[in-house]
Amino acid sequence: MSFYESLTILERIPFRELWQKYTKDDVMRALAKEKLDKEDLLALLSPAASWHLEEMAQKAQRITRSHFGYAVQLFTPMYVADYCVNHCTYCSFSAIHDFPRKKLSLEQVEAEAAAIASSGLRHILLLTGESRKDSPVGYVKDCVKVLRKYFSSISIEVNPLSTEEYQELADTGVDGLTLFQEVYHQETYRKLHVKGPKRNFRARLDAPERGCQAGFRSVNIGALLGLYDWRQEAFMTAMHARYLQDRYPGCEISLSPPRFRPYLGSFNPESDVTDRALVQIILAYRLFLPRSGITLSTREPAELRDRLVHLGVTKMSAGVSTEVGGHTSDGGTPQFEISDSRSVPEIRDMLYGSGLQPVFKDWDILAEGSVR
Repeated sequence: MSFYESLTILERIPFRELWQKYTKDDVMRALAKEKLDKEDLLALLSPAASWHLEEMAQKAQRITRSHFGYAVQLFTPMYVADYCVNHCTYCSFSAIHDFPRKKLSLEQVEAEAAAIASSGLRHILLLTGESRKDSPVGYVKDCVKVLRKYFSSISIEVNPLSTEEYQELADTGVDGLTLFQEVYHQETYRKLHVKGPKRNFRARLDAPERGCQAGFRSVNIGALLGLYDWRQEAFMTAMHARYLQDRYPGCEISLSPPRFRPYLGSFNPESDVTDRALVQIILAYRLFLPRSGITLSTREPAELRDRLVHLGVTKMSAGVSTEVGGHTSDGGTPQFEISDSRSVPEIRDMLYGSGLQPVFKDWDILAEGSVR
């Protein structure tokens, strides 16, 4: 039984009616508990909880300091290819958009890696567009072999792969997987993913579990907030994370709450996710999943990131470009517009000024023989 079976059961919840039934007492009851269940999560995401964000924030901060101290891990994404075969309605890299596509040679990958590493970062997230033809597993492996010379931790965000393919990448030196479901509401998923392998909802939904089975140290999931009702999407994301955490306790399960940002096309998101809503989501995640990492990207503006970093966030991106080769050349077409363009030193100084500890490296593969 995969999370898909759980999802089909959870989808029967009458969300729209249920949200209105929760009261202050339900929220307070959830806040008083040590381990929260499904009903508690629903209460914390309900409209009633939006009036109690301060109480939620105080407990979320205590939990975060207890499990993670004052540490905030820094990383940056590195785009190596933007070829994509999918017809998605909300992404610049979609095959429906006509722009000059790029794919870095291994020499260009090395130059990009050296430029990023000079900032002190030792955690990298390698990204490609979703095309098995243009960025196959073999190409990703070759890129990883280059990146191993510069980074102690390499995560990937590529098209869903089989367990065996994930194992190949783990053997090469990849230790983390990021894969966003984009939207958990199946009808909306079908509507937004018009054509291409990404249209297969279940193949994508089960991929994080395949990553856990392949032995990745960390798996990061999330929904692109705005594509459907944010309360329901946040609920499904957290339930997916709890499912993975319960079955794979040796794997660090993290969540990201990315909000929709402008891109090459003209799609308008269905759900308005306000700053206050984003805060409620992050707090609900922290209270429901005390041990999970929470990643905050440069999709959010600097002033908001400076405030959110106190509410449960454990990982932040810094010095970001969403263009292929964006650190060493003029780059190309960005996947989406970022909001916080601060450099790595600027983010570092912000964290120190906030009483937090920026972490440039907290993981390394000590047994080199385990990496081919």
